[in-house]
Amino acid sequence: MDDPIGRGRARLVEGDVEFDGRDAALLETIAREGSVARAAAELGRSRARALSRIETLEAGFGELVERQRGGHSGGGSRLTEAGTRLLNRYERLAAAVAATARVPETVLDGTVTAVDGELAAVQTPVGTVWGLHDGLAADDAVQVRIGADAVTVRPAGDDEPAATSARNRRRGRVAELERGETVHAVRIRVGDASVRALLTDGSAERLAIRPGAEVWLSWKATATRLVAGTNASVTHE
Repeated sequence: MDDPIGRGRARLVEGDVEFDGRDAALLETIAREGSVARAAAELGRSRARALSRIETLEAGFGELVERQRGGHSGGGSRLTEAGTRLLNRYERLAAAVAATARVPETVLDGTVTAVDGELAAVQTPVGTVWGLHDGLAADDAVQVRIGADAVTVRPAGDDEPAATSARNRRRGRVAELERGETVHAVRIRVGDASVRALLTDGSAERLAIRPGAEVWLSWKATATRLVAGTNASVTHE
């Protein structure tokens, strides 16, 4: 059967830190305005939240914004070389994802086993998966839908990703690598099921992603949609 298709979302990941379109907008505006405060005001955000977000991003990607206080120039902010490179990387990825008409989703049939606030645990062919729900209850039959652009892939030789309900993680083996000009689609076997991911050409080379390679997969519970009912499945291929 054809792969389910979802809407692509460009993002860069370093460890547990993700850089997405909102972050790109923040850096772009800082570069244009020369000030975190003015950038935050233009974007309708508080200066404190903008600074906090920059600190979070810098914990994963290194120093991105150089800030100067006072002086007769009045101080200000500008992107570092690393910040400019990160923004350029993101813009290239965003353009590639936007040009990709078909962004596959993994769809797993499952049964809700527990509900914890806005998250629910679902027993699936790849084990227990956490995702966002809207009014589900234990024993409900659901589809678990995971966008390929939400899945992070790491070599199996790396340390095991942290185990929390906010991030799902699995170990698998690359079954197929469909190469695109900039973005590659990867199908990874996890037990009797498959999970799909998207990787840039550079990431695939850097991580040595090849058919047969063992890898860690992880994706956020908040990027996992739980849909009542079981009308389709791509769990067995």
